[in-house]
Amino acid sequence: EKQVFQLRAHMYQARSLFAADSSGLSDPFARVFFISQSQCTEVLNETLCPTWDQLLVFDNVELYGEAYEMRDDPPIIVIEIYDQDTVGKADFMGRTFAKPVVKMSDEHYCPPRFPPQLEYYQIYRGNSTAGDLLAAFELLQIGPGGKSDLPPIDGPTDMDRGPILPVPLGIRPVLSKYRVEMSALQGSVCTGCTGSEAAAALEEHGTGSLLAVLNVGTTATHNQAFASQDLPENELLHPPLNIRVVDCRAFGRYTLVGSHAVSSLRKFIYRPPDKKAQHWNMTG
Repeated sequence: EKQVFQLRAHMYQARSLFAADSSGLSDPFARVFFISQSQCTEVLNETLCPTWDQLLVFDNVELYGEAYEMRDDPPIIVIEIYDQDTVGKADFMGRTFAKPVVKMSDEHYCPPRFPPQLEYYQIYRGNSTAGDLLAAFELLQIGPGGKSDLPPIDGPTDMDRGPILPVPLGIRPVLSKYRVEMSALQGSVCTGCTGSEAAAALEEHGTGSLLAVLNVGTTATHNQAFASQDLPENELLHPPLNIRVVDCRAFGRYTLVGSHAVSSLRKFIYRPPDKKAQHWNMTG
């Protein structure tokens, strides 16, 4: 028996991806395969923690079998991550698999199953781990009323990116403004560097990811840098802080010396005291 569905792939973010370029970064995009269809996210340049924040919609997906089989054991979704090269074909970076949450046409779109929650999926490159994908997938049956009976997509088209749909409200994480500060003290990170001083530079790479660049020289100096960034209120969804150490060379050239990723920022988070609560304690 033929069943017709719509698949919604909520591709929010990836983290700790494989560094495919000599700069220690990548230009990643994701390709989602389901049955006979596939779609890609946009390419984000120079990042290991891309925040695509993109909804991919697969219409008129035809599956054959009993309805209860579709609900309890849906087909597997394959997600592959690639690095986009300026010339030649894209380089494979890793792969992961997911099963969608299934809603039949006679079911209500309501908690606790819907809307689906973002989950982390381990990305593998051969037998090695190669990062994580933060995403959610839902497979919605199209009933006799057609697509008009499907739950609406809660959120407008992203005007800054053309027809790209962002992950809808209710699925995407709630964001708050953070100020990330870093102090860099030059030490014995490397020897023989040609730069004359150590410098810290926090840059925003991609959407929602941070990159710290250290230009390591031969004199002991102390520098500070900061960047403002919208990050999820849920600390478990924070992207890692990627640190690259680069050697400054003539004519503005930079050579990667090494890199490090601070996987969790939880222990570095400072929350200012609640002034209202302090005032209440003093007056109460």
